Order: sequence, then structure tokens, then C-alpha cells
Amino acid sequence: MLRLEKINGKNVWDILKLSVNEDQREFVASNDVSIIEAYTTITNNGYAFPFGIYDEDILVGFVMIGYDKDDYWDDAPAIANNNYNLWRLMIDKRYQQKDYGRKAIELAIEFIKTFPCGRAECCWLSYEPDNKVAKALYESFGFVETGDVDGEELIAVLKL
Repeated sequence: MLRLEKINGKNVWDILKLSVNEDQREFVASNDVSIIEAYTTITNNGYAFPFGIYDEDILVGFVMIGYDKDDYWDDAPAIANNNYNLWRLMIDKRYQQKDYGRKAIELAIEFIKTFPCGRAECCWLSYEPDNKVAKALYESFGFVETGDVDGEELIAVLKL
């Protein structure tokens, strides 16, 4: 059974060893960058929830959820205000094509719907325009592109 586990001193080193296929590296930040971003977000009055994705006791991926924005996110898209963000998702290359990505999104949305930072209207995410696999996966959950961008990434929103 798939589950999320908060990053801690025991699992962080294993999470840092996870990686995607070479042709996917342009689509997702490395886990070390994500964990650094989570830490700096939290220390700057923001919210970040980094998790390992486990199938029983086997680490298969990483997901990170955010809420609102921190004190230093100057160019945050308007949708970030008082909303949740499916910030990162990656499944290790050894475990891809086994439906873990879909199940991890389900768990992330379940977590978001507990509203750990308070009620919100939606969950948003962004992805590279060339990442057709991510686009199709997120659309299957009801995420709809808004026409806005975060940097060069397309923004899609799911009403909660």
C-alpha cells in the first residue's frame, strides 16, 4: 500500500539518491534542490511539506506540497495566494510505469484536503510545456490550465 512519509533525518539521504530517467531531468528539479527550497520556504514564513513516497517500506519517489508563498517569493503567481500547490512530484526511474505517480497524486490531494494550513479554494501546479505525460496525468485528475505561467511553466488548477 502506498503511503507518504515526512522527510526526516533517517530517510533524507535515501530520498537524495532517487533520480529520474535522463530524458526527464529537464522536467523536474533534483530532490536536493527541492529539499533546500522547502527549508528556505519554512524559514521565511512559508509552508512546505516534503514527503517520501513509499510502497510498504520501499522508497519509490518524492512529493512536495506548498501553501501560499513565503516572504521572499517576489514573482509568485496570483494563484499562489492562500492556495495549495503540488510543488514537486518525482518517481524514481526504477519504479516508473507502475502507476505510482497516479497513486502519489491521489495521496497528495487527500493530504491537501485535510487543509493543514487552512481552507483554500484550489490546488495549483505548474509543468514544462513539453511535458506531455505530466499534462495528461494532471488533466486526468481535473487540473485545468489557466493560461498563466510560473516562469516558463504552464499553470493548471484543481478546485478543492
